[in-house]
Amino acid sequence: MDLKGKVAIITGSSMGLGAAIAMKLAARGINVVINYTKSEGEALAVKEACELKGADAIAVQADVSKDEDCKSLVQAALDTWGRVDILVNNAGTTKFADHADLDALQKDDFLWLYELNVVAPYQMIRACAPAMKKQGYGSVVNVSSIAAVTGIGSSVAYASTKGALNTMTLSLARSLAPEIRVNAICPGFIGTGWFLDRFGQETFNAIVKDQEETTPLKRAGTPDDVADSAVFFATEGGQHITGETLITDAGMHLGFSSFSQR
Repeated sequence: MDLKGKVAIITGSSMGLGAAIAMKLAARGINVVINYTKSEGEALAVKEACELKGADAIAVQADVSKDEDCKSLVQAALDTWGRVDILVNNAGTTKFADHADLDALQKDDFLWLYELNVVAPYQMIRACAPAMKKQGYGSVVNVSSIAAVTGIGSSVAYASTKGALNTMTLSLARSLAPEIRVNAICPGFIGTGWFLDRFGQETFNAIVKDQEETTPLKRAGTPDDVADSAVFFATEGGQHITGETLITDAGMHLGFSSFSQR
């Protein structure tokens, strides 16, 4: 599969996992659209890093929870390169709430998370689909979560929206074939700056240590680890795969399975 000159849009790619995916795709010769909502400086830094890897790149501001912004994001790629081959739906959000505290979440919390974690990916796929169909090829990678398959995570609302994203992956893989493949990755812990900013250095280090001690592979995930899974689906590794969800968590989900059988 010749990747040189192909075009990828990665939502929420100014930092963290999205940035890692963009840089790995750029290293394969794929031109990339760096998407951001507020972090323009970080997005421009990722753009420059992608260009240093030999790819062309643009940074585009868009709030993918808004349908018109999704359309303009795709149009920016078409205006620049005339095609869209890969879409990585990475942008997402959460609210932290104890699963047992049913008063910690309200209707608006569910609706906001659903809007960005499910509706936004749908809108982005819809915006990309005509170009992908016309050129006879397209690959979509939805960034889901281990929360979708284990019911854990930052909140019940978050786990629920990621479960919905997995179901949508199946539905659209079926309906958009054969031209467009749709798959999802389900990361466990990823040691990004977001975790560090949220919890602080001491708690972050404790989480990393726990991952290294308790996961079967004795590893704490990094953005590069998870980005490899996204690139696999997006490029030649996933040419014969659609409608699949890949858990990439150093085997953390195996611990939940064994625990539930005790």
